[in-house]
Amino acid sequence: MELEYLLENVDYKSKNRISGIEIGGLCADSGKVKKGDLFFCYKGKSKDSHNYAGEAIANGAAAIICERELNAGVPEIVVNDARSLIAPLARRFYGYADKKLKIIGVTGTNGKTTTTYMLDAIFRAAGKRTAVIGTLGISYCEKFISPELTTPDPIFMHSVFYDMANCGVEYVFMEVSAHALYFDKVAGVHFETGIFTNCTRDHLDFFGDMKSYAECKKTMFADGRCGYCVINSDDKTGLELIKSIDGAISYGLKNPADVFAVDIREKTDGSSFVLNLFDQLYEVRLKLPALHNVYNAMGAAAAACLSGIRTEYIAKGLASLNKVPGRLERVAHYNGADIFVDFAHTPDGLEKSLLALRKLCKGKLICMFGCGGNRDRTKRPIMGEIAAKNSDFCIITSDNPRYEDPYDIISEIEAGIKPLGIEYVAISDREVATEYAVKLLEEGDILLVAGKGGEEYQEITGIKHSYNDNTVIKKIIG
Repeated sequence: MELEYLLENVDYKSKNRISGIEIGGLCADSGKVKKGDLFFCYKGKSKDSHNYAGEAIANGAAAIICERELNAGVPEIVVNDARSLIAPLARRFYGYADKKLKIIGVTGTNGKTTTTYMLDAIFRAAGKRTAVIGTLGISYCEKFISPELTTPDPIFMHSVFYDMANCGVEYVFMEVSAHALYFDKVAGVHFETGIFTNCTRDHLDFFGDMKSYAECKKTMFADGRCGYCVINSDDKTGLELIKSIDGAISYGLKNPADVFAVDIREKTDGSSFVLNLFDQLYEVRLKLPALHNVYNAMGAAAAACLSGIRTEYIAKGLASLNKVPGRLERVAHYNGADIFVDFAHTPDGLEKSLLALRKLCKGKLICMFGCGGNRDRTKRPIMGEIAAKNSDFCIITSDNPRYEDPYDIISEIEAGIKPLGIEYVAISDREVATEYAVKLLEEGDILLVAGKGGEEYQEITGIKHSYNDNTVIKKIIG
């Protein structure tokens, strides 16, 4: 694509002639630049990519978008905010492929992954060609791309949209993280429907306070970005959104809602309920346990109905979903006890999972968890207190300590447990802790292994070591 055409709607300055320059790709990582690429320079939170312009040029960059003159020897397009141009230029470069797809976006602290998987199951049951983008990776048309970020960076995301459109994908279900909204990664993308699951404590290391975090989530539903807005009416931020959006569709169990459920029955292997979907009644059976999955199902059902999917396909699709990897997944039955793996890494997520399992537990409820390093430290004692109050025994361990000392993290979790005066153990090696937890199990017990879910690694001092809770558990029990 010609650089001049790509920049047609951009306000910029350039001392260099840009007509006739052909751009073969876009890149914001100097180490990944290929010959003919347009390289983006901008000042980030900790690094300034202007300092890597030389490397980008050495690797073959044909031109540079930057925020100050560099005299780099290739055409420089000087703009006020280079980061804000990445998404719109990626859309243009890939022919606005997102317009050829019907995209349903899901945002919220918890429930995004499960809701997208439920949507995928529903639309597949209705015979649609689908794609999923999120924490567990990108999947479509027998293709799978391993996960890097919950919401991909714009250049990669729009290249994937381009391939999806060429493969005949009709519907895309994607998780939209708060960071993606903050950095305008989905700028210009129109969502046929946007779903809001909840807003609870998370990412305060980045956003600073809950108000800023919630306001960022709300931007998903501003400026006509979503055709339909499907909102959880039992969430505080959700209620604020419903009041501010004309025609918002609500779902919930406690407050009045357009979509709700009655006669809910929960078991370790799933749940069942009668779904009231805009006054249509249908019995739904889920193979996923816990009340929060009933919420996820209501949100997915509402969005599917708004897209014209018939109720019988909604019920069929929900019933067909056997599991969502690492999302309160029942991974083993050992010594008369059940073992669940869950991604719960926030106070709200951990509490909901423990409360759900408490209803089903006939023996002791054992909780094993940790907190990630170099992330919000303030939630650590809160999660310790939640685990102590809602389980019979706690095992504190490591969960991606990154560049922190695991014992420092454990100590901060302990601060929430010690005042309660209950018994617990701390074992920093996660595999050793898991074996210890499994060997405690007796008839009727339930073990919750929380924090990592379906992750395939353990990040320690910047290195990602191969690690999966499910695999480790199966190895231990043989």
